[in-house]
Amino acid sequence: MKASTPRGLRLHIGIFGRRNTGKSSLLNAVTHQEVSIVSHVPGTTTDPVEKPMELLPLGPVLFIDTAGIDDAGALGELRIEKTRTVLDRTDLGVIVCGTEGWGGFEEDLLTEFRQRQTGVVVVFNKTDLVPAPADTVARLSADGISVVESSVVSGRGIPDFRQALLANAPAEFFDSQDVLSDIVRAGELAVLVVPIDKGAPRGRLIMPQVQTIRNLLDNDAYCLVVKERELKAALSNLRVAPKLVVTDSQAFLKVAADTPPEVLMTSFSILFARLKGDLAEMVKGALSIDALRPGDEVLIAETCAHHPIADDIGRVKIPRWLTEYVGGKLSFTHTQGHNFPEDLGKYKLVIHCGACMWNRKEMLSRIWRCQLAKIPITNYGLTVAYSLGVFERALTPFTAVAEMYQTLKGKSSIQGCLR
Repeated sequence: MKASTPRGLRLHIGIFGRRNTGKSSLLNAVTHQEVSIVSHVPGTTTDPVEKPMELLPLGPVLFIDTAGIDDAGALGELRIEKTRTVLDRTDLGVIVCGTEGWGGFEEDLLTEFRQRQTGVVVVFNKTDLVPAPADTVARLSADGISVVESSVVSGRGIPDFRQALLANAPAEFFDSQDVLSDIVRAGELAVLVVPIDKGAPRGRLIMPQVQTIRNLLDNDAYCLVVKERELKAALSNLRVAPKLVVTDSQAFLKVAADTPPEVLMTSFSILFARLKGDLAEMVKGALSIDALRPGDEVLIAETCAHHPIADDIGRVKIPRWLTEYVGGKLSFTHTQGHNFPEDLGKYKLVIHCGACMWNRKEMLSRIWRCQLAKIPITNYGLTVAYSLGVFERALTPFTAVAEMYQTLKGKSSIQGCLR
């Protein structure tokens, strides 16, 4: 993957620490570029600075240089909040410690990474001025944490830092699940249903469609792309039935009606619930739709900051379908991008987009936050399928999750009878 690799497919490496510990200098040294402004004045880095690059043999990564976590004043609080949002999308964390030594700030960061189950590398920087504390280095090393002693001025430790990043990159980055090669194998056919409406970008396809097509080609499978109006005719012209039909969630009902029952069917959004997040957890979240009552508050979160269109799926269609399913008016709150409420307590359900532009870590972080708050979370495709009555069929390509759903549905029926 080259420099054009989307951010969502890159390993996100977040660099954290107090002000003036040399975070920006360290990033410049490892990338061999002047990415971040360097100054002896504390707080020079105000917003997270991102640098995509190739870190061989690891591949495409995104370095994120953050503002100091001990920043002071009202403006400093805003910087700190932006730094905290970087934690949600960090696949591998770097704690940089300078001349002030290891203390509470660093311990809190280390605890945060451990709670999130995020790999971490500790760098004692500026060792040309102050040597790294031997006792702290020994303690961290004994806990299995990679420790690097560096000096950007002399170049000491920079190769070791690169090696520590490679050694601590999460295994799932190398062995990650792709879109659908486990469902559609070499020599088999998938039909992709791509509506061309007001929401379709002019002259191109959206990211989930492009990634799905590329994944099929990479795995020597066949791919047929049609609009929803042409699906029935296209299927009738095939000599061999396709293994799978994948649709935009908004066309679920028509596609379900036109696809023979023996052919597997799902949506791009549901595929990405698995690719970017936790499909099983989001299926459980969708079941909570039955518990919604008129007046309940629902949070709809999307990662892209696009301008909503007249019949937008997140702002118009999903609220309409859910309201019809519940039989009364619900209260909807919408967020975009990295904005996400700190307090989720008032919501009965969180409905998330497919997160196609994000890395998996950030989506898992949102699921984790919902789990901590005991608030169910699902996604667009699962919500649409559940609301329109095609949920069970949309899960059939995913054997383990489909079986889990049947078990949960059975338990729910038994509990309903007992009540």
